[in-house]
Amino acid sequence: MNQRAYTLELLQLASAVPSGNRQAFMTAFQASEKNPVVLFGFNIFLGALGVDRFLVGDILAGVLKLLTLGGLGLWQLIDCFLIGSRARNKNLELARQLANSFSRTAQPGADESTATSN
Repeated sequence: MNQRAYTLELLQLASAVPSGNRQAFMTAFQASEKNPVVLFGFNIFLGALGVDRFLVGDILAGVLKLLTLGGLGLWQLIDCFLIGSRARNKNLELARQLANSFSRTAQPGADESTATSN
C-alpha cells in the first residue's frame, strides 16, 4: 500500500467517527500507531534478530527471523522493502478497530438532546 492510499483511507476512517469522538480517536490512534520509518531503522540495525517483526505484531515471523538470523540476511534485505507497507496495514487495522469502537460509543450530550426533545 502506498502512502497516498494509506492517507486517504485513514482520513475516511477519521471522518466516519462522530465529531464528538474524533479528537479521542485521533489521540488513541497516534498513541498506538507504528511508524514505518522507525521500523525500517529497526530492520536495518536489528533485523537479523526479528525485532522489526516483533514490533509490528508478527510474533511467528519474528521468531523465525530470530532463529535463522534474518534468513542469513536475505529475509532482512527483503523486509527493507516490505516493512513499511506492513506497518501501514497494521495501522489501518488499528484505525478500523478504533473507528468501530468510537462510532459505537455515545457522543457526549447526545442523550440530553433526545431527552429534552421528548
